[in-house]
Amino acid sequence: MSMTDTVADTLTRIRNANTVKRSHVDMPFSKLKEDLLRALVREGYVEKYERVEATPVDTLRAKLRYVGRQGKVIQGLCRVSKPGKRVYVGAKSLPVVRNGLGVAILSTPKGVLTDSECRRENVGGEVLCHVW
Repeated sequence: MSMTDTVADTLTRIRNANTVKRSHVDMPFSKLKEDLLRALVREGYVEKYERVEATPVDTLRAKLRYVGRQGKVIQGLCRVSKPGKRVYVGAKSLPVVRNGLGVAILSTPKGVLTDSECRRENVGGEVLCHVW
């Protein structure tokens, strides 16, 4: 059975692992998921990720980040653009998540970037998700 929304599956896996305070989460490999995890590492929500060679499909293993004993770095994840309703924004109308405390992750012609990187590069694209 094929999966129609791999980004939503990735966000759900991260959300579920974060809720039960797992140290890492595994997911099937894809380039979009890898780029999404790379953006989360740049913003400090995920410590690191690695590609694990396996058969029949490679796996991405992300190490979640926590502060202290109880502190979750990821407070919430929200999928914005869905397969049934794509959400595109221009460079002038980039979203602000939680008054600047969160981050929007976009798929742009220059790759998967955060909202601050899109402002710096002056580029818009498809809003994948919000993370705070």
